[in-house]
Amino acid sequence: MALWTVHGDGRRLSHDEVVRPDERLSWPLTLGLGLQHIAAMAGATLLVPALTGLPVSTTLLFSGAGTLLFLLITRNRIPSYLGASFAFVAPLVAARNEGLAAQLGGVLFAGILLVVIGIAVKALGIRLIDAVMPPVVTGAVIALLGLNLAPTAGAEVSRQPWLAAVTLLVLGVCAMLGRGMLVRVGVLAGVVAGWLVASVSGGIDPAKLAGLQAAPWFGMPALHQPQLGSSVMLGVLPAVVVLAAQNVGYVKAIAATTGRDLDGGIGDSLIANGLVTALAGAGGGAGLVPLGENVGVMATTRVQSTAAYAAAATGAAVLSFCPKLAALVNTVPAGVVGGMSLVLFGVVVMIGVRVWLDNRVNLADPLTMMVAGAAIVAGAGNLTIDIGGMRLGGVVWGSLLIVLGHPLLRTLRNLRANHGRRQPDRSSGPDPALGR
Repeated sequence: MALWTVHGDGRRLSHDEVVRPDERLSWPLTLGLGLQHIAAMAGATLLVPALTGLPVSTTLLFSGAGTLLFLLITRNRIPSYLGASFAFVAPLVAARNEGLAAQLGGVLFAGILLVVIGIAVKALGIRLIDAVMPPVVTGAVIALLGLNLAPTAGAEVSRQPWLAAVTLLVLGVCAMLGRGMLVRVGVLAGVVAGWLVASVSGGIDPAKLAGLQAAPWFGMPALHQPQLGSSVMLGVLPAVVVLAAQNVGYVKAIAATTGRDLDGGIGDSLIANGLVTALAGAGGGAGLVPLGENVGVMATTRVQSTAAYAAAATGAAVLSFCPKLAALVNTVPAGVVGGMSLVLFGVVVMIGVRVWLDNRVNLADPLTMMVAGAAIVAGAGNLTIDIGGMRLGGVVWGSLLIVLGHPLLRTLRNLRANHGRRQPDRSSGPDPALGR
C-alpha cells in the first residue's frame, strides 16, 4: 500500500483546496514544498548548534534523519519537521566549559526523560494531558513561542528592511492574487525573490559568499560521544518541561490546522521526539523539537502532506553531507529571513489564538487573564534570569508559568469553591441564635 495517494491530478489546486497528510502532489511539486520547509527550519537548526558550540552539520543530519523517524513512529499522522530547539541554548551554553561530551550527555538525558513522559501519557491516556495542559495552556504555549521569536524577526528586518519588503511583497502577492500552486509556494517564492535582489544589490554578506566559494562539495558530519554529568542533567530539566509543552502545543496546533483530532497521538509524538533527541545527543547533535515555523508553512500553503516533510528531511540529511549546499542556504540574507519570519511567526501566534477559540476558552476568566497573560508577556519580552550560573530565557519561564502555574491555581480555586459550598449559608433565612 502506498504511503500517499495523489491529490487530484497532482498538479493543479484551487485556492481553498487542502492537501491532507496522507496525500501528496506530484513529486516535483512535493520537492519544491520541501524546499520551503528547509528554508523555514534553517534558522533555528543552524543557529542553535552555532550558539552552543555543537557541530552544525551533525545537528542537520539528525534533524533530517530524526524527522523521518518521527514520521515513522507517529505512523505518518502528524506532519512535523524536527529542528534544533532554542530551549537547549541556555543549559548547553552554561555547560560549555564542561566540554562537548558533557553537553551531549545533557541532550541525551533530556531525550530519555521525554520518552518516559510520552510512555506515561500513553499509559494514563489523554486525561493526563487534559489535566496538566488544557486548551488554555496549550494555546498560550503556542502563542508565546511565536511572540518569543518576534524580536528576532524584527531585528533581522531592521538590518535589511528593503530585502524584507521585497520578500513580504512577493509573499503577499502570491497569497492575495495568486491561484492554485502559486499560493502554495509563496514562502519559497518570497525567499528566492529576496535572495535574487540581494545578489544583484550587494545585500549578501561577503563573508558568507566567501564561505560558499570555499566550502567543499562533500564532507562527513562529525560524530561525538556523550558523557553523562549530574550538573548538566539537572540543568536541562527546564528544557524537558518546555519540550513537553511545545510538543503538546504543536500537536494541538497541527490538529487545529488540519481539522483532525490528534490527541491520541500526543504520546507517540512525545516518545518519538524524545527518542530522536536522545539519538541526536548520542551522536553529536542538538536537542530537537517540532518547529512552529514549519507549522506556519503548512498553514499558509494548506499542504499538510507528510510527503513534503519527508522531502525536507531527506534534503536536510543530504545537506549535512554537502557543506557547499549548507553554505548556500546560509547565504540567505538577514532581511529575507526576517521578512519570511514575520509571516511564519505571526501565523504561529494566530494558531495559538485559534486553539483558544475552537475550544471556547473563557478569556474573561481572571485566572486565565492573569496567568496566560503573564506567561505570554514573559515569552514575548524574553524574560531572562540567571539561576545557578544558567541563563533561562522567556520560552522557559513563560512555559513553566503557564504549565505549572495555571493547574496549581486552578486546583486551589476549585478547593476553595468546594470548601465554600460545604459551609452553611447564613446569608438568608432564620437566625438560629435568635430562635426564629
